[in-house]
Amino acid sequence: MEIDYKDFLKLDIRVGLVKSCEKIPKSNNLYKLMVDCGEKDLRQIITGIVHYYTPEELINEKIVVLTNLKPRKIMGIESQGMLLAADLNNEPFLLKIDEKKPIPPGAKIK
Repeated sequence: MEIDYKDFLKLDIRVGLVKSCEKIPKSNNLYKLMVDCGEKDLRQIITGIVHYYTPEELINEKIVVLTNLKPRKIMGIESQGMLLAADLNNEPFLLKIDEKKPIPPGAKIK
């Protein structure tokens, strides 16, 4: 499916810095991340990548976040965005920021 460029411009994709990561109790697959997306408050994101990344691998990583996705409750906890990842045989590979130049949290991806 093709989309117009004006539709692409509706997406608010930003650099996010993972500040904390904790496994959600009573869940086998979910982490609660607190992510700095350059806003006043950290953004809470629920993600199902427990089997692919450890908290230590995520904390302090700069990742790519879709920030204007409508919030959704997952296991009763609000998720305020979505991490972007490549999918290879149903395994997620997080999109990360090249650190050759310092890019601050909140930088818009166009």
